[in-house]
Amino acid sequence: MATIAVLGTFDTKGDEHGYVAALIRERGHQVLLVDVGTLDAPKLVADIGPDVVARAAGADLAALVARRDRGEAMTVMSKGAPIVLAELQQAGRIDGVISLGGGGGTAICTAAMRALPVGFPKLMVSTLASGNTAPYVGVKDIVMMPSVVDVAGLNRLSRLLLAQAAGAICGMVEAKVPAGATDKPVIVASQFGNTTPCVTHARQLLEEAGFEVMIFAATGTGGRTLESLVESGIVSGVLDITTTEWADELVGGVLTAGPTRLDAASKRGVPAIVTPGCLDMVNFGEPASVPEKYRGRKFYHHNPQVTLMRTNPEECARLGAILAEKCNQSTGPVTVLIPLGGISVISAPGQPFHWPEADAALFSEWKKHLRPDIRVVEYPGNINDPEFAALCVRELLANLKP
Repeated sequence: MATIAVLGTFDTKGDEHGYVAALIRERGHQVLLVDVGTLDAPKLVADIGPDVVARAAGADLAALVARRDRGEAMTVMSKGAPIVLAELQQAGRIDGVISLGGGGGTAICTAAMRALPVGFPKLMVSTLASGNTAPYVGVKDIVMMPSVVDVAGLNRLSRLLLAQAAGAICGMVEAKVPAGATDKPVIVASQFGNTTPCVTHARQLLEEAGFEVMIFAATGTGGRTLESLVESGIVSGVLDITTTEWADELVGGVLTAGPTRLDAASKRGVPAIVTPGCLDMVNFGEPASVPEKYRGRKFYHHNPQVTLMRTNPEECARLGAILAEKCNQSTGPVTVLIPLGGISVISAPGQPFHWPEADAALFSEWKKHLRPDIRVVEYPGNINDPEFAALCVRELLANLKP
């Protein structure tokens, strides 16, 4: 029997949350009711009331109610709910969480869900689930289920969908990993289409060495997820082959992972290798989406929806300095590996992004600003050569040794 948190604004959506809670109990699980509603009297009695949530955010509920400022109330609840839910999870008091909401409820309750670890069951039934859910999901495994109709009363359609949602969260907490699965040390790796051969070969070698390899696409969200997983403490090593997201962050592409990319392993001291994979390219959408200031630059049309722009020597020099700064933060063993014969498939000799002067600027500035005690290994060939992948694996395994 599990305990499932039913989280929501009980002043406006108490009936709906009560309905879901009853269905969860019918399936043999316990319910912990957490109320983040603030403006009106609740329609459902909570186990943890909004006064507790407000206090976690350093606010007073009575004063909040008196001001009746919906924006302020949402801000306070969005700050307090993650604290309360994380404490419940860490104390072992809950095994999953479900919430139902419109715009405000979705913002508050997904903020709370994002404070929970990956693998912890999280289900959000929302009026916003059919649109852009990235701001609500972030890098966590929140299941967004469309409410179809507004969460505003019980009717023949909402009863059906909410019953399915209740069944879904129960199924999630009941799910078990099949017997026989073994836990191996985890290596996380970054990959792009233009570095796939390298990462694929490296993964095979690491799996043969007894590691479990999790690969993340370097598409912004993938990089942020990789960083989040490293921060969680379950990662033994980082195979950061594809640091391309920094090119988008610097130049203004669409696949940036933000300014904290490459921070997690450095600050936690997780053994790592870092290479300049795909720093030769900045990602835009269809050709018309490329900013006017970049007209005349060197482009490669990857597909009708993806236009790649070659980074120039000036940008590459700045990228080298940035990567040096990130590596210099390292409190654990890190090795920089530089493939002199191209940092992607399309930057190899004879390919459209081959530009030795740009690559040289990247490598030179990286080495120039790097801490002298950080090991640098140069390889004469391309990043996708099997020999380079094997070199990356050898260096990472060396860093992993006690």
